[in-house]
Amino acid sequence: MRRVLSCVAAVLFAWPVLAADDLAVEVVNASEPTLCAEKDNVYLKLTSPEVRHFTVEAVHPNYVGTIVVDRSAFDLHNCPDLAAAAFITEKPRRVTIFETPDLQLVGLTIPNFWRKNIVPVRVGDRIETGLQLLQLWVRAQDRAEEVLVLYPQDGYWRARPLPPANLKWSAYGSSFMLGPIEFKERPFVDIREVVFDPNTRTFRLAFTRGGSATVRLEALDTDRQVLDVALDPVGDLPFAALRSMFVTEINNDVAQLRWRAQGAQSWERAGIMDFKRASAVELWAGRLVPSRHNTSAPDMVFRDFRK
Repeated sequence: MRRVLSCVAAVLFAWPVLAADDLAVEVVNASEPTLCAEKDNVYLKLTSPEVRHFTVEAVHPNYVGTIVVDRSAFDLHNCPDLAAAAFITEKPRRVTIFETPDLQLVGLTIPNFWRKNIVPVRVGDRIETGLQLLQLWVRAQDRAEEVLVLYPQDGYWRARPLPPANLKWSAYGSSFMLGPIEFKERPFVDIREVVFDPNTRTFRLAFTRGGSATVRLEALDTDRQVLDVALDPVGDLPFAALRSMFVTEINNDVAQLRWRAQGAQSWERAGIMDFKRASAVELWAGRLVPSRHNTSAPDMVFRDFRK
């Protein structure tokens, strides 16, 4: 009997036991090919009617320590629509919404922004309207670093870690969305109000279609940025998405996907344009070789999905 129990215990010990909150989500690829490096043609949708909590990470690419020349210039090659766009003479407006020696929230206007809805931004008793871009700055390494941005009118975020030791600056790359994702001309999240709590470094989003979400800056260093996300269930709509760009293996902001299925003993992988769909408890989207576009831009990770 003892021998049988020992064998059973050994099997149980060897087999990985998933945590009760290790929830799998559906990942669907709605990307389209493009030749324009400034077009968001990558679109990964994450859906689950149960998810109420998850983590988003921005992590420096594995090759970041080898970068000698970083490339982040705007590239209009093969972008006739963008190249022919009317020149905007109106100057953007910059507003400091909140500021301490260690933290700053800045708002900017973008005159030609594609959505024209008004989203109030509140910090304490102060309310600002008409802003198309929010920038969160922190003080690190004796200087100010912009680490997180939100476009309130369409719900796009970008995040990056602090610059690595070999670079004074690193690029933004892929965008992500959080909340009930809709589609009109392009994917967007319809935000009714943004509230920022500087004490907890938390953004609270109220959505026009109902429900809310919080996005808290949980960790930040020269390797990664970690965001803790809590949200009301969004039903059949995607609750999160990745938006990015891929033209070739050396001209992209994301080129490869890795995902881990529930109970799997290894990761699966695919090129970003070859991937179709999968059920995953963790998703990595990034690059294995340097790109000529936003070379230092971070990889993105979605994980810790739970109810």
